[in-house]
Amino acid sequence: MFFVKSAFCRVFQTVFRIALPILPYREPEIIGSCKELSKVFEKENIKSILVVTDKGIVQNGLLEPVIEVLENSGVEYAIYDKTQPNPTVNNVEDALEIYKENNCDSLIAIGGGSAMDCAKAIGARVAYPKKHLNKMRGILRVMKKIPTLIAIPTTAGTGSEVTLASIITDSDNLDKYALMSFPLIPRYAVLDATLTYSLPKKFTSTTGMDALTHAVEAYIGRSTTKETRRLALEATTLIFENIEDAYSNGYDHNARENMLHAAYKAGGAFSKSYVGYIHAVAHSLGGRYGTPHGLANAVIMPYVLESYGESAYKKLHKLGVAAGVCGENDSHKEGAEKFIAAIRKLNRNMGIPEKIEGIKKADIPEMALHAEKEANPLYPVPKLMTASELEKFYYDVADWSVSYDNYRDTKSA
Repeated sequence: MFFVKSAFCRVFQTVFRIALPILPYREPEIIGSCKELSKVFEKENIKSILVVTDKGIVQNGLLEPVIEVLENSGVEYAIYDKTQPNPTVNNVEDALEIYKENNCDSLIAIGGGSAMDCAKAIGARVAYPKKHLNKMRGILRVMKKIPTLIAIPTTAGTGSEVTLASIITDSDNLDKYALMSFPLIPRYAVLDATLTYSLPKKFTSTTGMDALTHAVEAYIGRSTTKETRRLALEATTLIFENIEDAYSNGYDHNARENMLHAAYKAGGAFSKSYVGYIHAVAHSLGGRYGTPHGLANAVIMPYVLESYGESAYKKLHKLGVAAGVCGENDSHKEGAEKFIAAIRKLNRNMGIPEKIEGIKKADIPEMALHAEKEANPLYPVPKLMTASELEKFYYDVADWSVSYDNYRDTKSA
């Protein structure tokens, strides 16, 4: 039975890889500063806009530059600031009502992956007012144009400002799923490093490791292109060269800017080449326990990469060379092992725990099924695994003595 399922997965992935050159991928137009948004408002003839964000962004004053430009441009606006770290169906529906009440015609998402995922899903609901989000999960379920979406990341991790994905949590069913459709790609992305200066260390670390996960999974998968391989390697180099500097000194403009561009490149890579089991397991933990996505990815990543064994050695070696942690003359196995060890070292240096507390053994089989359902057949992983094989990773990362309460307030996609 597994042979038949594996064959189906590989055929499915091959079809998508062949179709990559003709699929309607596009990149957002890059804006270097919030001050330049007035030109976008004029170009798009925007009259009323819904700003999607969260309480932390408002309290830290990061919304002020956007509001100033909106008011100076004479654009009406409404604010939805109740986005949760793992945005829910209820978040989307509540924000949609505000969008309608204020006759909005466009969307701004400012924050981490949560705000951008929420805004994308709001756009999908505007395009399909009679369709529940659950009916839009998966690939190419949103085909209509959504309102103009401007993404303003305040973390360097999710890459959501360039991707076609929106990750939504169904709190009623303890499920987390992805909407993956081309109209969800933001029209504009504002990469303004000054907005990331005040990002706390714990969020700088986990969102940055989320970006690394995107680059790694995109690169080691079986549906890469010359472009996505280049983007993933460039992102990996930038992250290893800058993440600890950004973590140590939040006002290091060069490090912050490089991390923003690393996240953007990694987002571009996985948007076309997809992710893998690291993300699938992390999403199941987020859906069940609200585990912050970047934290889950950082903790899970070394275990999954080790499990791929020789099927990923060569590509992990190349990533290690790009990261500057191994040599080209190392064997592929040695290079892969050095790269995985370097990931663990990054986690330790930035205070990211090795384990995750609160995982209940009784929940593991169901979470593993969710992870398998998400990953197979879409994710072109180096080595296919069943739900029973995926259960191992939950045991690998489970630790009931480690507290990660300090990480609960952030999320990256």
